[in-house]
Amino acid sequence: MSGHSKWANIRVRKTAQDKVRGKIYTRHAKFIEIAARAKGGDPVTNPSLRTAIDNAKADNVPNANIDRAIKKGTGDLKGEQMAEIMYAAYGPGGVACLIECLTDNKNRTLTNLKTAMNKHGGNFAESGSVLWMFERKGVVTAKRTSDSGLRTEEMELDLIDFGAEDVEDVDDVLTVTTDAANWTKVRDFLKKNGFEVLESGQKYLPKQKMAVTDTDTAQKLFHFVEIIEEDDDVSEVHTNADISEEVMRQME
Repeated sequence: MSGHSKWANIRVRKTAQDKVRGKIYTRHAKFIEIAARAKGGDPVTNPSLRTAIDNAKADNVPNANIDRAIKKGTGDLKGEQMAEIMYAAYGPGGVACLIECLTDNKNRTLTNLKTAMNKHGGNFAESGSVLWMFERKGVVTAKRTSDSGLRTEEMELDLIDFGAEDVEDVDDVLTVTTDAANWTKVRDFLKKNGFEVLESGQKYLPKQKMAVTDTDTAQKLFHFVEIIEEDDDVSEVHTNADISEEVMRQME
């Protein structure tokens, strides 16, 4: 199986190297807070919270930060409540973007995004004009950490049994796409077979892609996404960019 978004793969590898400095802690705390508020602060009975905690620990978020986020979610600590918002936009080259936000101040978030888009070649769009181009999927990205890590061809049938729809292996970084329900099974299987999970959860993946065939547009798009993601209220940006192999080689 092959064909997972080249755009997603190169960005995940870059993010895995950079770790986006300390912002990663803030993002995880927001996810934990929202999960705890929705269904309680016990990860045993709240699968969403358990997943948020697992992802935070994978990025070495301190236990104190995790506990504080849970308490904010359950109301044991006072503070402004987080809300989830999603904006639709078009970036450089007309590439469609979905911008997921976690914020305690919607006006601040909207103002910051407007400013960033005006400066870097983007504009807001009607939600319906963009959302239909994407579908919600489970995605697990993991790195082979030792010689004991099974090769992709050795795992492919097992991954299919666990619900994998697409598998891509680039430089020992494995990206597995599942339906929205089965990604936890794939994550746990990879952990048991010599892989370090870099990222896991549900994402919006493009089903209607736009080809990006020139380096200038690709560079502008990468810069646009990086600027948007620098905002503390932005949790993730999804695009429908399909960057050609030649352009990717020129950018690496």
